[in-house]
Formats: sequence, structure tokens, C-alpha cells
Amino acid sequence: MSQHISNISLIVDDYDEAISYFTQKLQFTLIEDTVLSETKRWVRVAPPGSKGTALLLAKGSTEEQLRRVGNQTGGRVFLFLQSDDFWKDYNRMLKAGVVFIRNPVVESYGTVAVFKDLYGNLWDLVG
Repeated sequence: MSQHISNISLIVDDYDEAISYFTQKLQFTLIEDTVLSETKRWVRVAPPGSKGTALLLAKGSTEEQLRRVGNQTGGRVFLFLQSDDFWKDYNRMLKAGVVFIRNPVVESYGTVAVFKDLYGNLWDLVG
């Protein structure tokens, strides 16, 4: 038996705004954007070259969900973006306007810097 996590939901305010951020600022690939109803879409993005887990951009539809936009983990780092060229990606992201809230540091597992996405969720860029 083989299992894997195929998608992780990320609650967003607006589909198109989120797609723009992930594809332009982070250079993710838009894998799928399917309209399911008048208010719901199935939107998946993933880092370039990724063959694993994708982000499912899920528009908040209830007050409870909308309160979670940008803070799905209570202020902890939520997602980890692994890079095979940390400095190239870090500098490209800075130039694209990605906001880093912790400067790069060298740890035992690699070089890491913390950035926040357009809604405020915290990410580690790890190389």
C-alpha cells in the first residue's frame, strides 16, 4: 500500500488574488482552476518542478473560515518551501516583493529564512 498527501488547503480571501501572488511572486505553477459553482472553484498551485503535494487555494465561505485567513496555525510557520538554490530563490523573491520577516540564518538542516504570504501565513524558505 502506498499513500501520500496530495493537497493542503490554504484558506484565501480571493481566488484570483491568490493565484496572482503564487504564480507571479513565488513562481508557482497553476495546476488546475476549475469552476465548481457560482462561488466555488478547485484551484491548485505548486512550486515549479514539484511532483508532490500541491496547495489547494480554498476561498473562505463562512465567518469562521474568513477569520482563519492568514493565520491558519496561530502564528507558527505553516508551510516549508524547499529550494535547491536558496540564494537564487531568496534574491528573486525579494526582488518580486515577497516580505521576509526573518533574515537568512544557517541551521544544521540548511539555510532558512521566514517570509509571509499575501495573507500573512508564515513560510520557511529552506535550502
